[in-house]
Amino acid sequence: MTVVILSRGAGGSTKGAALIAGTTKVRLTSLPVSQSTASEIRPVPPTETPAGPARRRSTAAKALGLVACLGALAVVLLLSLAIGAKSIPPHSAFDALFHFNGSDDELVVRQQRLPRTGLGLEVGVALGLAGALMQALTRNPLADPGILGVNSGASAAVAVAIGFLGLNGTLSYIWFAFAGAALVSVVVYVLGSAGRTAATPVRLALAGTAVTAALTAFTSAVLLLEPDTFDQFRYWNVGSVVGRDASVIWQVMPFVAVGAALALGLSRSLNALALGEDSGRALGARPGRTRALGALAVTLLCGAATAAVGPIGFIGLVVPHLARFLTGPDQRWVLPYSAVLAPVLLVGSDVLGRVVARPGEVEVGIVTAFLGAPVFIALARSGRISQL
Repeated sequence: MTVVILSRGAGGSTKGAALIAGTTKVRLTSLPVSQSTASEIRPVPPTETPAGPARRRSTAAKALGLVACLGALAVVLLLSLAIGAKSIPPHSAFDALFHFNGSDDELVVRQQRLPRTGLGLEVGVALGLAGALMQALTRNPLADPGILGVNSGASAAVAVAIGFLGLNGTLSYIWFAFAGAALVSVVVYVLGSAGRTAATPVRLALAGTAVTAALTAFTSAVLLLEPDTFDQFRYWNVGSVVGRDASVIWQVMPFVAVGAALALGLSRSLNALALGEDSGRALGARPGRTRALGALAVTLLCGAATAAVGPIGFIGLVVPHLARFLTGPDQRWVLPYSAVLAPVLLVGSDVLGRVVARPGEVEVGIVTAFLGAPVFIALARSGRISQL
């Protein structure tokens, strides 16, 4: 509410100051009034400040940007259905989804490319959210399921399940992937925070690299001891969406859905914690609960994605930085943008892998490594590495 407070000044006039609650606007006027009204306080109609419209314009721009990203995702998904060893016109790929008539092209789309595209979409959402959540929780711009060893932990656990226990199928070893991802997350954080100094981004990245190297050697030893598992493991280990049927999508979907819901639900708490633990508590956040739920969400997302397609790196590193570049640090926007942009990058990389080596293919895990490694190097050399 806006009020004018009148106080008597020299020469029979008063000075009136309009005080506007919640803003910094002050209006001083000289009002010729009598002494009897010198202490009168009367309301003035409130005036709208520019902060409200500016905030609404910013929100509208971010919403339109998210719609544009969804449009880009739709285009990439259609290209994934149309491009391959045999190119299929986009309209034929679209007809295969909604006007199926049993032609050879439509069979290729439905039986081979549609499950591959759907799995890339699902895994992209999981890795994008996991990367954004890890960077927000650890305040580490280098946090990524691959760099911090989470994917390697899941891979090593799956190798044990396949090689020593004879398990087969995604549902059989997905629990090993969850256990491996969770255990390695704890180990990397303990190693990165050992000593007198705190767990800095570079220390965590180095700890993750060391653990990844050790687990890679362990996985290779398992494959050498159990050669029969090599053929089953090799395409999975490089990170590929090829050769998976539609049942894999449905098997991991519940875990991805729960992890995504947890991640998106923590956006406000993450914004509060970005101000510091004390300020976060003052704003109603509970740091311990937020970190525990965040760790659970990362484990579900990374474990499900790795169990489905193998370890795919750099998606969770690159996409959150792009999302923050477009939206700023507000996690209410960073997380949804990451969930949309990550499948654009992953499915786009899969399409690129089909084009550059036609009629053969380059696995999507190799393409994302080529695209993400320069970004990782640039971030590691940045002078602002400690800031997120």
